[in-house]
Amino acid sequence: MNQTSHTGNGALDKGEIHGSEQSKRLEKVIPPGSTIGVLGGGQLGRMMTLAGTNLGYRFVTLDPTPSSPCGQVAEQIVAGYDDQEAAKKLAERSDVITYEFENVDAGVAALLEELSHVPQGSRLLYTTQHRLREKRAVEAAGAAVAPYAEIGSEQELREAVARLGIPSVLKTATGGYDGKGQWVIRSEAEIGTAYAELSKAGTELVLEQFIPFVKELSVIAARSPRGEIRTFPVAENIHVDNILHASIVPARIDQEVQREAERLASRIAESMEAVGLLAVEMFLTGDGRIYVNELAPRPHNSGHYTMEACTTSQFEQHVRAVCNLPLGEAKLLTPVVMVNVLGEHVEAVTEAVATGRWGEVEAGSTALANVVPKVHLYGKAGSAAKRKMGHVNVLCSDVQDAVDFIQQTTIWRNQLI
Repeated sequence: MNQTSHTGNGALDKGEIHGSEQSKRLEKVIPPGSTIGVLGGGQLGRMMTLAGTNLGYRFVTLDPTPSSPCGQVAEQIVAGYDDQEAAKKLAERSDVITYEFENVDAGVAALLEELSHVPQGSRLLYTTQHRLREKRAVEAAGAAVAPYAEIGSEQELREAVARLGIPSVLKTATGGYDGKGQWVIRSEAEIGTAYAELSKAGTELVLEQFIPFVKELSVIAARSPRGEIRTFPVAENIHVDNILHASIVPARIDQEVQREAERLASRIAESMEAVGLLAVEMFLTGDGRIYVNELAPRPHNSGHYTMEACTTSQFEQHVRAVCNLPLGEAKLLTPVVMVNVLGEHVEAVTEAVATGRWGEVEAGSTALANVVPKVHLYGKAGSAAKRKMGHVNVLCSDVQDAVDFIQQTTIWRNQLI
């Protein structure tokens, strides 16, 4: 341990004061009974609140939508995310603050960090809000990403496509989710149009080499301020129309790949000094290589399976991490397939809750004999096609039983797993 150094008049120098504050920050524990402020009132905040309430915490959320999903189960400050006065109110009412989505206004994040205890800090947000910074951070952690190039003009895009090949994927450096803010370039004729469309966002662009993956995987890692890290089992993810459709756990991959995916997620969380959850999305190629695709510094859709299938859910683990409690075990208790409920599915799923009839699957049928569907609906005010309204965790003894059940319901028609 370094010895204490003093200035000539016996006062601690600024570097030492900063180190002392950092040490206190690492040691600070937010005990049950405290109030957790959540920036964002969506379904992730809702499920975080429900999990944290069981541990004795109180919650207050800031969100512009009255009676937001989180606001239905917690106190809510109704205001925009860029409202600094509302952010001050959130800080006044909270013992610790976390966020449930990464597109947080930078000014508000900095203000909250100044006024309150925000163990996740703003540095991780700064990194993960920008694809180029994120890729460099992943590479610095020793993980591979798809070859890429920063794009500042149509000519640079043409040169990069010539280097990286067709198909390749043009993305905005900031914003974008569920397939938004990106364009798969499949021919030279598309280059001009792709650049014209995505450059409208007014942000930098990045071109990625298309990775011919055989599976999409993700791992949720949790890290506390004290440096404890736990990873959840690998999820195998199926996307339909660029939106997550289902997560299968255990993933249908060999054990060596599972271990490597979990190791990479742990190493990235440690390298970036993440606090809370870090979701690491990955591509697996036919020759067994793993490329990191994207990061999300929060609970993640592909981790919803943990709510019934693991000893600790991702939401409880996030609360434990930001409050600097000992992290919970993250063992898988049962195979599971999580399937998303979008606007076009919600009526049938609501009917299933009320009647036990899952589309064309009758209550008590053989298709239901080997599975237990656990429904989570988010309480969103408006339902629309492709909007995430809930999810179902289909517990099973064998993931194929859950896959067969989901296919047979016909609720998720023509969305194969």
